[in-house]
Amino acid sequence: MKIAVIDDYQNAFKTLKCYSKLSGHEVVVYTDTEKDPVRLADRLKDADVVLLTQQRSTFPRAVIERLPKLKLIGQTGRAATHVDLVACTEKGIIVSAGGSGNPNATAELTWGLILSALRNLPYEVRRLKEGHWQSTLGIAIHGKTLGIYAFGKIGSIVAGVGKAFGARVVCWGREGSTGRAKAAGFEVTKNREDFFAEADILSLHLPLNKDTRGIVTRDDLARMKPEALIVNASRSGLIVTGALVDALKAGRPGFAAVDVYDEEPVGANEPLIKMNNVTCTPHLGYVTRESYEEYYAVVVEDILAFAAGKPSHVLNPEALGKK
Repeated sequence: MKIAVIDDYQNAFKTLKCYSKLSGHEVVVYTDTEKDPVRLADRLKDADVVLLTQQRSTFPRAVIERLPKLKLIGQTGRAATHVDLVACTEKGIIVSAGGSGNPNATAELTWGLILSALRNLPYEVRRLKEGHWQSTLGIAIHGKTLGIYAFGKIGSIVAGVGKAFGARVVCWGREGSTGRAKAAGFEVTKNREDFFAEADILSLHLPLNKDTRGIVTRDDLARMKPEALIVNASRSGLIVTGALVDALKAGRPGFAAVDVYDEEPVGANEPLIKMNNVTCTPHLGYVTRESYEEYYAVVVEDILAFAAGKPSHVLNPEALGKK
């Protein structure tokens, strides 16, 4: 089979342990992102299998209908809301998505963002290279209030580290989330308003879906302290479009640290990367060698299972047998 791997920014796939398992197949890797549906379809027109890395590229009907040879889409991770499953099913294209990944990588990146922002690390590193010595005063974590929005796999790790640093950790979210937080011995705020108003550091750890899109509103941000830091290493769409930039300009909250954006990869016009009170990274949350080994290993096994006539982790079983 001809297998196309797209959006492999670091050209890492061929360096992974699982790659050798595809030795009997033709593998083509693309390291850039093609947003235009027609050009993307032209790039993939001869592929039997397309391997998607997370949600880096959407796979709408406009692409799917231009790929008559495509038989399988392999997705790293379980989230596949960026793939038009209905169109895939109509065309007999199987979509497989298995494996949940390791939450530690994103939790670690979250703390990297927090520490970088509070201690002005990007600025201090740049100043030191320019010949300057100590330009700012950092802010300590000990004694501060750390707000965790959604106490799941990632949020629970971030909360545990905050407790170890001596922060007061408070949580908010749905009933299941707050129930887990209480069971783990963490405080849950009385209401949503207090959660945003009291946090010195507020970190978002929700999945993005139809229920959570825009869940953080302009009013929520306006309640935050002028010296507060909001951190988003989850998904940009959790915050109402444009609200974070406007809030930062208005001074509530005073700072942000973000790893995710409305459009990725970001262009030069992304306003957040131009703001002095924002620490930005290029969606590095899950980007570790260990995470890549885990994510891609599952997809490779799914591809081999499909080749053997036994598809696994199938999201649209109705497509089975159509092609």
